[in-house]
Amino acid sequence: MCGIFSTSFIGPFILIVLLLSLDFWTVKNVTGRLMVGLRWWNYIDDEGQSHWVFEAKKGRVSTMEVRVFWVALVVFPVFWSIIFFIAVVFSKFQWAIVVLIALTLTGSNLYGYVRCKLGKSDSISDSFKNMASGLVQKQMISNVANMFTRAPPTANPSSTV
Repeated sequence: MCGIFSTSFIGPFILIVLLLSLDFWTVKNVTGRLMVGLRWWNYIDDEGQSHWVFEAKKGRVSTMEVRVFWVALVVFPVFWSIIFFIAVVFSKFQWAIVVLIALTLTGSNLYGYVRCKLGKSDSISDSFKNMASGLVQKQMISNVANMFTRAPPTANPSSTV
């Protein structure tokens, strides 16, 4: 459909990827947390290991909002899969790349939220408390270690009167 508005590929590609990124971020960071009380994220520790965290907030959520959220979360990857099939059938491989990006982003959100719903459910507030206390402990240990390992300051003879 972008061929209707423009003959260029670069402009619509950038616009679509930008809009897909905004959609991904909004669903991951705002909509999921507010509508269904779920959140997923990733962090990398000091050793370079990647850790995935899937959280479920305990509390009341609207059943209608939950239904809307899950229907939209499942329908859009199906929609993008159909568009990918159409792009491949009609040999529009450059647009198939855009659709693969959309499938990756929407599929990531679907996977993350399914893991939140079915997987381990930590309380969001408990997770923040544990992360904050761990960070404070790590910083204190680092400060104490630096206090014993750094060289004492040397006095500059020219500064004494």
